This record gives sequence, C-alpha cells and structure tokens, in this order.
Amino acid sequence: LGAILLSAAFLAAYLAINEIEKLAGANWWLIAIEIVVAAVLFVIFWHVENAQKNPMVTTTYLKERRTWGLLLTTLLTMTGVFAVMNGIVPALAQDTSVGASMSADRSTLRGGLIVSAIAMVFGVFVCQSPHIWGLVVLSVVLGLSYAGTANIMLNGLGIVLSPEDNPGYLPGLNAGAFNLGAGLSYAILYGVQQGFSDAHGATMG
Repeated sequence: LGAILLSAAFLAAYLAINEIEKLAGANWWLIAIEIVVAAVLFVIFWHVENAQKNPMVTTTYLKERRTWGLLLTTLLTMTGVFAVMNGIVPALAQDTSVGASMSADRSTLRGGLIVSAIAMVFGVFVCQSPHIWGLVVLSVVLGLSYAGTANIMLNGLGIVLSPEDNPGYLPGLNAGAFNLGAGLSYAILYGVQQGFSDAHGATMG
C-alpha cells in the first residue's frame, strides 16, 4: 500500500510538472489540483507507513536532515544541470539561425555507444589488475562516450522525436527509462558479479 501511495504521489507531481512545461498554454487549475493530490497522497503514505510494523520507508528517517539534504541536492543538481547538457547545449549546436548549425547526426550516437562498449571490454582488463590510472582512464572514457556523447544524443533525439503538442513526452519517458536502467544495472550486474565471486572467487567476480 505504501508503494502504491508513494508512486501515485510522484505520478501526480510529475503530471503537474509536465503541465507546467506548457507555460502559457498550461492549465493552472489542473496543476493546482495535481499538486494538492500529490500532497494528500504523501500525507496518507506517511500515516500508512507509521502504522506498519515493517514499513517500506521508516518515517523517522524521513525527518532527518541527511535524508532531505541528499534528496534535495540531487533534485536541485539535476534540475540545474540536466536540461542544460541534455537539451539546451544540443539545441544550440543544431539551431540554424542562432546556433552552430550542426546536423543531428545519429552516427555521433553510434560512435558514443561503440566507444562505451570498447571501454567496457577495457574494464575487464582493468579489473584483473586494478590500478588507479587504469580506473581513471576507464572513468574518463566512459564519461565522455556515454554521459558526454550517447546520453546527450539520446535525450536530444527524445526532444526531436516528441510530438509538437507535448514536447516533454519522450524526454520524460526517457528519464524514466534512465532511472529504470540504472536500477536494473545495479540489480543485474551486482547479482552476476556476486554469483561468479561465490563460485570462482573475487577475481573472477
């Protein structure tokens, strides 16, 4: 029940944000209702979790400064940077009137993915003999190829391919796919690693 209530609260908040993105065309009454619904659902979630013997989220922890410090820092950092790197910079690069007039070349995306794959293979050798410089090179190459190239191009494509009447449609879903992929990455890769470690030792893991 807690998971359902929290998911519904986030959905209501997301829908409000999606409506706000329409700016002049936004339905502000709808936004106000969605914000109220999100707040009410969160309050109900709070009470439900307080009544649970084994709550999904211990409300005592939700009151702590470290919890909101982390969450708000992540929220504000992503709010301040994500759209700049994944939306504004690519838009400026491709704009033909005031930008750099670069074409939205999909081979850039393919190149980023290929280099990311090569970097992952390189990572196998780094793991066999971990050294600080090997880890630095791996981090930098993956940062440039995935975060700096492929991820930006994917978000750029999300903007380009979105319908005109709802420009936040694909970027919003893409963000969900990003979060889901990040979660699956930890769940699957660490599971496989632990399995190999248990069976063949830490080095093989």
